[in-house]
Amino acid sequence: MIDEERIAELRVWGFTIIHDVLDKATAAQMRDFVIDNTLRIGVEHGYRGTALHLANLVTLDAMFLPVIDHPAVLPYIETVMGPNLILGSLNARVVRPGDGHQGLHGDVPLDMLRHGDNAPLMMNTVWALSDLNPDNGGTRLVPGSHQSPLRHPPQGLSLPHEMQPEVPAGSVVIFHGQTWHGGGANHTDELRAAMFGHYRNSLWLRFQCDPHDGFREEWLAGMTTRQKELLRMTNGVDHRHGADFYER
Repeated sequence: MIDEERIAELRVWGFTIIHDVLDKATAAQMRDFVIDNTLRIGVEHGYRGTALHLANLVTLDAMFLPVIDHPAVLPYIETVMGPNLILGSLNARVVRPGDGHQGLHGDVPLDMLRHGDNAPLMMNTVWALSDLNPDNGGTRLVPGSHQSPLRHPPQGLSLPHEMQPEVPAGSVVIFHGQTWHGGGANHTDELRAAMFGHYRNSLWLRFQCDPHDGFREEWLAGMTTRQKELLRMTNGVDHRHGADFYER
């Protein structure tokens, strides 16, 4: 069920938090998988900061598929963006002890920004697999910045209203793709992990990470119709998935 207060927060502040989306056991299972595989096959991620990055989780384990159309999260994105969506990517970011602040930024290219009542072309979700807080590098956000004509704040601009909310493991931050956000500095002695489910307008944009690359066909039978739509797998898994024509 949609909470209209959450929709108002998305429209006014550019983000909202949905608590207890995943139970603690599921969040812990995903966290352990993400950390183990990030240390094994992850890469350094240097975009506006330092961290380890694990890409395309939906190709690594089928346990991540229920995340992408979760009934506690996806309806909020559909309400703001409309039904024409694809999953741009489901990636993970692991912040190590000593990794610093990531520079604040929006996800939408400058020439694709939309304002007012116009639906954004992108939205993002942060799935807390560890408890996120100011000590271990939880996500920072600037309320209302989704209405800015800029992708990131000008150098030297004071941001007194920047927030770094505490987000318990299993909870999800949903935010407008234009909202300025960035990871925080990890001042603890433990790794902290989060997943990012990134959604895009399917009529305008292609994937960020292609889920067809390495996806196991045997997983198709257990997928929901909406999962297949979000991954452009309505007609199965093959190399012909970049054009809208193939989904007809």
